[in-house]
Amino acid sequence: MLQPNNAVLELRQQRLAVSTRPFNARGATVERCPRCQVAKTHCCCQWARPQQSKIRFCLLMHPKEPLKPTNTGRIIAEILPSTSAFCWQRVEPDPAFLALIQDPTLQPFIVFPGQYSEPERVCEQVEIAAGKTPLLILLDGTWKQARKMFQSNYLNDLPVLSINPEQLSRYKLRSAAHDHQLATAEVAAQVLAVAGEPYNAQVLDAYFQVFSQRYNAGKMKKLAVSDSEPFQFLQQVNAEL
Repeated sequence: MLQPNNAVLELRQQRLAVSTRPFNARGATVERCPRCQVAKTHCCCQWARPQQSKIRFCLLMHPKEPLKPTNTGRIIAEILPSTSAFCWQRVEPDPAFLALIQDPTLQPFIVFPGQYSEPERVCEQVEIAAGKTPLLILLDGTWKQARKMFQSNYLNDLPVLSINPEQLSRYKLRSAAHDHQLATAEVAAQVLAVAGEPYNAQVLDAYFQVFSQRYNAGKMKKLAVSDSEPFQFLQQVNAEL
């Protein structure tokens, strides 16, 4: 059962409230589900299966990202409702975000390719001190935007969790400079697997595939696929929240 709201949907509503002009992306005329942002005729909300996790995600989003119907950060927040979301600002970060990464009960990591960081900051496993909860910060935007966001001064002291993609990205709704650059939801699924939560990784990845398939079907005005492996898997998953 879907929760009343999630952090990305709330951030989207905040961005819409302060926008001085409409956000006109491709497909702006499509009548969309207000939650999953897929064409209403192909809504994927019924396949969402919220889960519980021992880790927390935090999405630091480029200001345009919550408004994009192709954004996959909302998929993470849908499956893991403990996910937080904030808009990125270069010099005036959200005070609530700063408070979160300074919370003594949390151990934050930035999830980013290690080759763009000082070697001493990089780790390839989620190693957590006793009594702390891992907080995995995902930089949500285009690759160019994410590299710019990574250079923010207030992130400089945080350890970097480096994920090496083991498969090419299956996300074809938006173009990337390289095939190995994953969608945000794909990165989160890999992080869950590395952190010892393979089942949650599988649930998130399956919902990501359902979203991608139904988004494409709605875009092309084709009959939506509903009997492929990801759909069958999610039909067997009971929501835990």
